[in-house]
Amino acid sequence: MKKIITVLLLVVTLIIPQLGCNPQAQNNNQGVSKTSFHLDTVCTITIYTMEGTGAADKEGQEKEALLLITEAFKLCDDYEKLLSKTIEGSDIDRINRAGGSWVSVSDETVALVKMGKEWGDKTEGLFDITIGKATELWNFHDEDDAGNKVGTIPDDSLLSEAIKHVDYSKIQINGNRIRLADGKMQLDLGGIAKGYIADKVTAFLEEKGVTSGVVNLGGNIVVIGQKGEDLDKYGEAVDFSIGIGSPVSDKGDLLGTLPGSDMTVVTSGTYERYFEADGIKYHHVLDPKTGYPFDTDLLSVTIIGKKGNSALCDVMSTSALALGEEKAIKMIKGHSDVKAVLVNADGKVTCIGVELD
Repeated sequence: MKKIITVLLLVVTLIIPQLGCNPQAQNNNQGVSKTSFHLDTVCTITIYTMEGTGAADKEGQEKEALLLITEAFKLCDDYEKLLSKTIEGSDIDRINRAGGSWVSVSDETVALVKMGKEWGDKTEGLFDITIGKATELWNFHDEDDAGNKVGTIPDDSLLSEAIKHVDYSKIQINGNRIRLADGKMQLDLGGIAKGYIADKVTAFLEEKGVTSGVVNLGGNIVVIGQKGEDLDKYGEAVDFSIGIGSPVSDKGDLLGTLPGSDMTVVTSGTYERYFEADGIKYHHVLDPKTGYPFDTDLLSVTIIGKKGNSALCDVMSTSALALGEEKAIKMIKGHSDVKAVLVNADGKVTCIGVELD
């Protein structure tokens, strides 16, 4: 769960000119918005409209919305305490420390681990949630004084030893108990957990009456409904406008935009977290067969799906990067419930089921 993405490097940027950082502002349907740091990344939740508020005046309604957003962020923290590899006492930490013994865990952890195993099968092991011993050997988060990304390549012998303990098929599940048949294996749900949490937070907000809003967990984006009371000339609510960023631009340029409502957008890219050493770029998506970054011909993959499918979009975006362009396109076309925008190493853009404006 260490997908750190700075605001300037978001592949998917919501184009909502009225959206501000001031949580108290709500002019011209600006919405009530709050930004906070959770899940090792910058997160923003915005509420445009909600039903069932107890307050009669605008100020009271804004306060209720802010309190609800605060509860939603707490929910993010609660799920992180369950699913993070690095938080002591989490379900994943307890499984990793159990040395092959059975561990009782939450329903949520079981559901997510089952999904990870399923996608291990679908990708023939290219997506493997037991990659933990390899991922902990890499560090893609450091920068030097000039702001350049820096890192150290792990010793080859350490990586060779780590990948001996990567095999999702050795995860055993019995009801609410999980064990790793290889006691030296380690789970890492970083390629799937944030999307799962985005789904849970979205469901929570809707249960509390939110009918229009945006959940942005560091680039895992969900839009609820349409854009509130922002009406077109015919008096109809309008869709959100979602911008797809260019992975080859350092100026925040966009590949294009697409309208959307009740949808989720998730992007994975080789440029999000990386460092260069001896002229070679090392990105954060690791091959479970080698422990080194995948040799992929894709720069970025954006998966677009229906609201409630952010976990699916999360795992598909990571899997597509691992598969490479040809196999990724085939995989995506095999899922009628998603659309996609892919950018390959030559800068070629491929749109599947969607047209960018």
